Amino acid sequence: MDNDSIKIAGIVKESIVDGPGIRYVVFTQGCPHKCVGCHNPQTHDVNGGKVVNIQKIVDDIYKNPLIKGITISGGEPFIQAKKVAKLINLLEKNKYNIIVYTGFLFEDLLKNANENNGYLDLLNCTDILIDGKFDINKKSEFVKFRGSTNQRSISVKESLNQGRVILYEF
Repeated sequence: MDNDSIKIAGIVKESIVDGPGIRYVVFTQGCPHKCVGCHNPQTHDVNGGKVVNIQKIVDDIYKNPLIKGITISGGEPFIQAKKVAKLINLLEKNKYNIIVYTGFLFEDLLKNANENNGYLDLLNCTDILIDGKFDINKKSEFVKFRGSTNQRSISVKESLNQGRVILYEF
């Protein structure tokens, strides 16, 4: 797979359940967490999915003027952090709200970030991070755009600026 491609499980071209407004959702392929009760277990296998050209995804997003946000889910987007960041950075700045879901904790992403994994590249272009593994014992229909109460909605830019987690309220 080249640097211009990303491995995905699928795409939803219009969603209203993966963040506020009408959103374009990219489900990345591959996940090390394998949470019990995962909503997308077909995304776990790193050998599954399909390889798609990043620019083709960007072009597809631009075809729909109703799209207000992009949600990157999975699988685990941070195992392809540089490629996901490339996808987001090809979009017009300030045109879309960017939400990224991860099973990792924000603090661990920062602590383990390095030039090779691209964690900071992806964090720097993310508006809202939904972090933490899905916990079936904490599953709740009352946490907006999250699956379980242990997961957090984080305002990434504010958190990076202040050096501490700043929660985002939908």
